[in-house]
Amino acid sequence: MSDTERKPFHHPRVRPDWLSKLREDIVDPDQPIIDPHHHLWRARPDQYLLDDLVADVTTGHKVHSTVFIQCRSAYRKDGPEVLRPVGETEFVAAMAAESETGKYGAFRACPGIIGHAECLLGDGVDVTLEAHIEAGGGRFKGIRDSATYDAGIAPTAPPGAPEGLYRDTTFQRGVSRLEKFGLTFEAWLYHPQHGDLLDLLKHRTTQKIVLNHLGGPLGVGPYEGKRKEVFAQWATSIRALAKAPNLFIKLGGLGMNVNGFGYHHQPLPPGSGEMAKDWGPYMETAIEAFGAERCMFESNFPVDKGMCSYAVLWNAFKRIAAGCSTDEKAALFHGTAARFYSLPPVA
Repeated sequence: MSDTERKPFHHPRVRPDWLSKLREDIVDPDQPIIDPHHHLWRARPDQYLLDDLVADVTTGHKVHSTVFIQCRSAYRKDGPEVLRPVGETEFVAAMAAESETGKYGAFRACPGIIGHAECLLGDGVDVTLEAHIEAGGGRFKGIRDSATYDAGIAPTAPPGAPEGLYRDTTFQRGVSRLEKFGLTFEAWLYHPQHGDLLDLLKHRTTQKIVLNHLGGPLGVGPYEGKRKEVFAQWATSIRALAKAPNLFIKLGGLGMNVNGFGYHHQPLPPGSGEMAKDWGPYMETAIEAFGAERCMFESNFPVDKGMCSYAVLWNAFKRIAAGCSTDEKAALFHGTAARFYSLPPVA
């Protein structure tokens, strides 16, 4: 099976030669950016470490800083099970410290770190949170505990969690422990599961929560070829979710297999105009529902790098935001992220 064919359970492989076939001038190169969602890892088919991140963020856009999001990388291999995810925070904090030396100029990698803690421990999650905070050296901002599950797409993407995870009362009690430490919660689930997040929000009305990847509108398996129907369902539930004032949303992450856009099957990588046309309706709907002050563009790199380059991705976001006011653009590209994650504002 070639890299361009569908591979169950995997994101598209990054193919530098394919990505290099399309180059674009940078749109609005002076727009400051905080990228609030990327990963770093070793134990993958293609590692993605600090130098790889820097190579992407320095391709023309004015990226000020980033937020690392958990991806089950560099866990501790021994010791108590509840503390093994802390290895990921230690791994990322070391790279963040390296970027703070000035080696990469003004760019700062990972002043915000999001790790993982098992909320099904209920009150027992505290020990993990405390260890993350210590390991992060002031950079640890919260956790992600994903709930992605859909039986219909199991052959394409693995079920990431037990069905109905966010409705579990013990899980909800675990989430409630975050406020004690001033930490945020990253929610990640698919569009048919939005009711589960509504249930969590009903019980956690003051906890800062951000919905990843536009709430996962699916486009594969039983959802393939049903773009209009899925969009209508997704938009209805997104508007319902937006009524919770403590919920924010990330605009991005649509370059994954599960969303069904399939750019990686094309002879040439997609241009920013093509992506803006395809993704614009989702992002514009979210901005209208949440307001720019609760929205933030995200790269989801290197996951989305299997379908597009970093420079072209942010060009697409800038095209989508072209009709926004100066204040709205400031929120979308850096202000909301800085406020949500308590990061230094862009100078």
